[in-house]
Amino acid sequence: MSKLFTPYQLGPITLRNRFIRSAAFENMARNNMPTKQLQDYHVSVARGGVGMTTVAYCAVDLSGVSFDGQLYVNPKSLNGLKQLTDAIHAEGAKASIQLGHCGNMTHFYTCHCMPVSASNGFNLYSPTIHRRLKVAEIKKLVKKFGEAVDFSREAGFDCVEIHAGHAYLISQFISPRTNHRRDEYGGSFENRVRFMNEVLEEVMLHAKDDMAVVVKTNMWDDCWRGSDIEEGIKIAKEIAKHKVHGIVLSGGMVSRSPMTILGGAMPYKTLAHYMSMKSFWWLKAALNIPGVAPVMMPTQPFKELYFMEKAKRFQQEIRDVPLIYVGGVQSGANCQQIMDEGFDLFQIAHVLIKDPDFVKHVQENPTYHAGCGRSNYCVGRMYTLNMKCHECVERDGECIPKRLKKEIAQLEAKAKKSIESK
Repeated sequence: MSKLFTPYQLGPITLRNRFIRSAAFENMARNNMPTKQLQDYHVSVARGGVGMTTVAYCAVDLSGVSFDGQLYVNPKSLNGLKQLTDAIHAEGAKASIQLGHCGNMTHFYTCHCMPVSASNGFNLYSPTIHRRLKVAEIKKLVKKFGEAVDFSREAGFDCVEIHAGHAYLISQFISPRTNHRRDEYGGSFENRVRFMNEVLEEVMLHAKDDMAVVVKTNMWDDCWRGSDIEEGIKIAKEIAKHKVHGIVLSGGMVSRSPMTILGGAMPYKTLAHYMSMKSFWWLKAALNIPGVAPVMMPTQPFKELYFMEKAKRFQQEIRDVPLIYVGGVQSGANCQQIMDEGFDLFQIAHVLIKDPDFVKHVQENPTYHAGCGRSNYCVGRMYTLNMKCHECVERDGECIPKRLKKEIAQLEAKAKKSIESK
């Protein structure tokens, strides 16, 4: 039997195999409450064979919510989330939930307060003015992360994933690009990682001996004045000191280098078509101006396993905490390569959006390829509609405008050419 399909001990829990559904935003909550649609999606992924599926994104406080389609720690959500985790467990998989705070990536009418961050400023991509958190508020948020672990346990989750990357709040403190403070939470590297360290100390205290804890971190920010690879390794070493059970190696910032995170081209026409005028009026208008979109959201040539080279550098430096690979998994061969490179666990998302049975197919046929064309149509619509592959949309009888179909075809041809040239 391939190592892919052998059990793995992740802290206090045992996964049936090495496949984890990553915390890709589903936008399937409504008014920040879980729905049957959210449950059905994760059950389908669990039924498809993953060892664990991760529900994204749950804010530790209402002030940390970016969209109405996100969850937050709300006692009213407990029953719905318990039904979700029970249904996942019934399919033989473990259930994880991503905990975080969006910081300045929100609006007043979404989070019901002025958005907060490490420093005062203006987030061009929201767009919104945001204020710096006071020290007393930082301490309260640290406690909120601990309480969120207790909430997750009560909801039936086996694992929590702390989001410390992608320019959300913890990352906003870590990155020199977004942290301009001059107190004990800014300036030096030790000060910039202080909030993260306090959060992780609190999380591990509440996790006790029955909850697994993994942390998503940036290997690098991939933007001007952001953290580079060398600092990314130092950040991962700080995380490892807390004896977490796994570190997810990602990269990029949603506000500056989103396609570093996602891989491939951003479908600008799709994004502009589905964006809400209420939430994204400025960005929607800018995307329709010729030549502006590529400057705002640069694309990346798609490459299978696009984070592998950088992730292997972290392997050389960090040996006492399992490193979880994520990025560009398309096939059974990719999965086996990850094992061969020495990673014991990995996360997948795109292929499960298109094919929830991906794991079963790989088990039946090691050469199986999901056929995800990497047009990122699912990304283009997931901030205003539910996350969905364009093939599934058409199969379900929904209409995709012709100009968007044309964009999908062009981007998939470009991704295919990029893969073949490697």
